Amino acid sequence: MPRLVKASAITFLLTSTAAVAESRVEVMHFWTSGGEAAALGVIRDRVLEEGVAWDDAPVAGGGGDQAKTVLQARVASGNPPAAMLMLGQNIIDWANEGILGDVNAVAERESWDEVLPQAVQDFNKVNGNYVAAPTNVHRTDMIWASTAAFDAIGADYPTTWEEFNALAPRFVEAGIVPVAHGGQAWQEAYMFEALVLGVGGSDFYRDALVDLNPDALQSDTMQAVFAQMGNIRGMVDEDFSGRDWNLATAMVINGDAAMQIMGDWAKGEFTNAGQTPGEDFVCIPVPTAVDEGFVYLVNSLSFFAQPDADAANAQAVLASAIMDPEVQVAFNQAKGAIPARTDVDMSALDACAQETAADFAATDAAGTAVPTFAGTHAAQASVVGAATDVITEFFNTDMTPDEAATLLAEAIELAQ
Repeated sequence: MPRLVKASAITFLLTSTAAVAESRVEVMHFWTSGGEAAALGVIRDRVLEEGVAWDDAPVAGGGGDQAKTVLQARVASGNPPAAMLMLGQNIIDWANEGILGDVNAVAERESWDEVLPQAVQDFNKVNGNYVAAPTNVHRTDMIWASTAAFDAIGADYPTTWEEFNALAPRFVEAGIVPVAHGGQAWQEAYMFEALVLGVGGSDFYRDALVDLNPDALQSDTMQAVFAQMGNIRGMVDEDFSGRDWNLATAMVINGDAAMQIMGDWAKGEFTNAGQTPGEDFVCIPVPTAVDEGFVYLVNSLSFFAQPDADAANAQAVLASAIMDPEVQVAFNQAKGAIPARTDVDMSALDACAQETAADFAATDAAGTAVPTFAGTHAAQASVVGAATDVITEFFNTDMTPDEAATLLAEAIELAQ
């Protein structure tokens, strides 16, 4: 196992005491909910401890679309931030444009190759260069459930879609919203990919959303995915449209809703509210009809090329802080995810995180872990955008599953 770099070693990255005093990093991101802000604060505090000033540049909008627009304007004006929260193929695209810098010196000294799984390296190391540093790995195919809501109707947690669907009228009768949802396109895209895995299995997911096989995209299985999504549409409250994801999570936290289908960033909201897994809420994967899969998303801060040595040194401090083992644990205690590193002590993380880490390792070994589609790991942003338009139109209209599957295949073909 490689030697772990302690926080004090970060100071070797700085050229002088004067440089420390003058150095600063601007970090652009869309982590604005309570749990997300608390997680980012862990990295910020470590950077500040090293004498580097932190310029926070948040852009509201949980899916990151607004942040992408702001970033494009900043880059076009020749004023990119030092680091930017990016997902998947977006990192690769920016790197291929030649705009990102690298932190190879930090990565080599701290042996990143040895502590990061290949699935994480794939979205941080581009053309042999570490252009980003991973903060965590998320699981997106999750259900977050209120123990109080399930106790109120005396029900077990669902293990099949039939059981899931049968719960809805019981919750309605008890005055509880069956499924909390925020009616935003990106949220519906994440729900959709969870259903593709849950209804079709990992092989079908890969065939449809990674390989973009048109036969899979308009198959009977895809129609079944949309049919289940239609069932869920009937389980949300009438005020769902435009609701932010964390406000939907709050409905489960408060017991107003029974469940939410959302990535495990939702757990950060439960943690921030002082709730305990297994007591106040439970975390369970979506029901799976075929195999035990896992949809993973890697969060990373990407690094833009810096104009001078001071700025580059400060950026290197940020990169090292992100990958510090203690920071990875503390960050993910707040964020709700699991560390990107494989060599950290997981005992300080809660039961949900430990189960997620074990499931990721098991499904990765079994070949049933698949990259997020909604988070632009499985496909280019243009493809995801075209598909999301169809998905959200289906969820918000009376479009049939057959029509949706046909339109999905057509939209993805045109977007490639």
